[in-house]
Amino acid sequence: MRARNEGVIELELSPAADSEQGHAEGEGRVAARADIHQRGRAADAWLRETVRLTWRVKLHLHLTLDLFGRVREGAEDEAIRVFGDNLKDLMLAAPAGATTVMGLDPGIRTGVKVAVVDGTGKLLATDVIYPHEPRKQWNESIAQLAKLSKQHGVNLIAIGNGTASRETDKLAGELIKKHAELQLSKMVVSEAGASIYSASELAAKEFPGIDVTLRGAISIARRLQDPLAELVKIEPKAIGVGQYQHDVNQIKLARALDARVEDCVNAVGVDVNTASAALLSRVAGLSSTVAENVVKHRDANGPFPNRKALLKVPRLGDKAFEQCAGFLRVSGGDNPLDASAVHPEAYPVVERIISQCGREVRNIIGDAGFLRALKPEQFTDEKFGVPTVRDILKELEKPGRDPRPEFVAPSFAEGVEDVKDLKPGMILEGRVTNVAAFGAFVDIGVHQDGLVHVSALSHTFVKDPRDAVKAGDIVKVKVMEIDLPRQRIGLSMRLDDEPGQARGRPGAGADARGQRDSRPPARTGTPPKSASAPAPANNAFADALARARQR
Repeated sequence: MRARNEGVIELELSPAADSEQGHAEGEGRVAARADIHQRGRAADAWLRETVRLTWRVKLHLHLTLDLFGRVREGAEDEAIRVFGDNLKDLMLAAPAGATTVMGLDPGIRTGVKVAVVDGTGKLLATDVIYPHEPRKQWNESIAQLAKLSKQHGVNLIAIGNGTASRETDKLAGELIKKHAELQLSKMVVSEAGASIYSASELAAKEFPGIDVTLRGAISIARRLQDPLAELVKIEPKAIGVGQYQHDVNQIKLARALDARVEDCVNAVGVDVNTASAALLSRVAGLSSTVAENVVKHRDANGPFPNRKALLKVPRLGDKAFEQCAGFLRVSGGDNPLDASAVHPEAYPVVERIISQCGREVRNIIGDAGFLRALKPEQFTDEKFGVPTVRDILKELEKPGRDPRPEFVAPSFAEGVEDVKDLKPGMILEGRVTNVAAFGAFVDIGVHQDGLVHVSALSHTFVKDPRDAVKAGDIVKVKVMEIDLPRQRIGLSMRLDDEPGQARGRPGAGADARGQRDSRPPARTGTPPKSASAPAPANNAFADALARARQR
């Protein structure tokens, strides 16, 4: 559809393998239906032309629009599903946790923007250094970064993956070598959407006195600490982990992505005493107004001692509390259960367990052996059945468990900083940045994401690329093809493949600006059919004609 709209190809619905024969058959059926035949009358030629126009201008055009519409709708649904799945994987990526992070937003002439945040995400310091052209203050920049790291106890360095990312990564690497006593480590993170957040109203409220360019460095540092808490501040579409996102129904896309974001937030849970209004607004039952009221109440009265204290927040009534309470956490509060996913309505079940065993709730939380020995049937009532009690016991084993994986940083190869440094056959480590229906994009540290075609993801057949990899995964890949003029990199996860022999078409990558191109590579032949795909147009057309005959 995109190629047709841009005039690259022509696309039409052919009623049969032989187009003219198919049209003739269609006209014949219209004539038979209307009982129009050649009878030697003066108007027969006019009637025959009427039949032709009825078929070609009305019926065939209507069928074409209808069937193409169905196919497009199915393709849109699939594209939205892929975008949602990738967004979920990105938001549920491993968090570095409560550690002091220095964020570096790379730039050449404008300098590298620096921001240091503490374990809670609070801004400690900002600066701008100029290690690259035209100033080339390399040693001075290292000295300044070392000073900031020592002063604020920095543990991690987060480097944005935009322009001058590899040069800045090299700077950070030299800093780590020269100042080993600081025990620093570094990681390149996606800065997708950081510029949009920087200029947003939300960022202006958070950092009213901070320059827009420095807010991007703050976002980069925070998204390494907790990707979920930072990415919820950005419009999902701006994160850019989908395919064909500008070609699909935008309202439908926005609704689907918002639902995915809410699912992610609810799955992880939110600490009500540290969460931002943007994060709280994504919790089920909390509107943006109520979320802001929660933050205002917290600022005015101090941390919430327990979940019930939320009922004092303006406009947070019983119904909203019932919806949101299970997803909100109160760490170190009056009731240990408030730090778990156990809903306040289910507290009576825990109280029955406590009364039967004679132990305090703090003593049974985390005691897996004791909890697994309990029989759920003994604690049920008319409101809570056996499955619910089982879920409560599992949550008590690991209260507030985080479904996200452990934090691991990929290690990019030394000396491989640009597409020109790549050679066919190289085996490199990288991070999956996006997954599309035709394969996975991998950041290998050269500004351009390479593409692992779906046929090169595994030695076994892969129907859905997400069955093999997910956004955020760290993988080993082999360089199969390099197209310097188009800045495209073909990769394979089958490390025993030889360059030039990989199946599929691993030649697509990112465009010259470092943004992943969501368009699939040019391919010939018929694309693979999924189980949920609409029927081929010709079959659907034949079915339509068959139904017409039956009528």
